[in-house]
Amino acid sequence: MPDPDLCTEDEVHALVHGFYGRVRSDAVLGPVFDRHIGDWGPHLAKMVDFWSGALRGTARFRGTPMPKHIALPGLSADLFQRWLALFAETTASLPNAPMRERANELAHRIAQSLWYGYQMSRGMDTLTESANLAAPAARAA
Repeated sequence: MPDPDLCTEDEVHALVHGFYGRVRSDAVLGPVFDRHIGDWGPHLAKMVDFWSGALRGTARFRGTPMPKHIALPGLSADLFQRWLALFAETTASLPNAPMRERANELAHRIAQSLWYGYQMSRGMDTLTESANLAAPAARAA
């Protein structure tokens, strides 16, 4: 559950901007994002609102991520795995351990949900592909 005491807005801002800085400079994900995001300022502001809501319960985010992601051509489990790896690299540097753990948990749920929805929209095999995005603890079990 979101918790306003979990982290500050400054910590959310640092998470989002740090993560998308990694995404933008990544050889794999950078070009994918650059093809679809023309103006990074509004996108980053929207992502701060999203993560603030998810982590702190601020309810500022307005949007429907699933249709936007379903419309993207050529997504793969590998791209979602890369997204998760960069997210984990970013959160590893966060000094707020409870925030780090909650953000990683949510990121895995988000990636699984978006990948599942993407596959369903294309009639892909969801049973084998979705398992690849399980949280690290779940994969080790």
